[in-house]
Amino acid sequence: MKIINLSEQNTIVNQYLAEIRDKDYQKNRLLFRNNVTRIGEMMAYEISKTLDYEQRDIATPLGIAQVNVPTDKLVLATIFRAGLPFHAGFLNIFDHAGNAFVSAYREYTDEEHHKVGIHVEYLATPSIDEKTLIIADPMLATGGSMELGYKAFLSKGTPKRIHVCCVIATPEGIDHIKKTFPEEKTTVWCATIDPGMNEHKYIVPGFGDAGDLCFGDKL
Repeated sequence: MKIINLSEQNTIVNQYLAEIRDKDYQKNRLLFRNNVTRIGEMMAYEISKTLDYEQRDIATPLGIAQVNVPTDKLVLATIFRAGLPFHAGFLNIFDHAGNAFVSAYREYTDEEHHKVGIHVEYLATPSIDEKTLIIADPMLATGGSMELGYKAFLSKGTPKRIHVCCVIATPEGIDHIKKTFPEEKTTVWCATIDPGMNEHKYIVPGFGDAGDLCFGDKL
């Protein structure tokens, strides 16, 4: 399984990441969402280099141009609600892709909010059979919601390739993906990898709750 950490390169993604981590910058939800979207666009561009291509003849007003175009059939999948701006970035690049959505949210199972369960109750997806599946979720903390989302999508087929995409990952989350996703056809993409989580299973230093920062507090 390939693990690609974009922060190991000097790219503009690091600037976007620095801004969304900044607690003062986070006060403007629009700016926060826009940078999450832009990281999605940059990551989609990098993924585009891994697709299969074929040469096609394109008729222009003045002749025929030969252009290499991707042949992969893509499905972009995300997890409500935090994943929506990230998903939008991928869709800006892969505008012909199918789209899949699943709800998976945290449920603390103890009063101290130390033990976390994941609840799934909504799924809307096209067939993913023999397609390239891109699952975009900003935070890969424990990996539990990513796993359950993936299993829900599997009810609609078996993908040819899988790209697990996040803004921030933890070593624990990556290890969980390695245990629960098919090793030979899965690639994990992240803008950075943080050292771990606190007692409430939030990534540290991270940037806080992605859903709340994008869309406001929830009850």
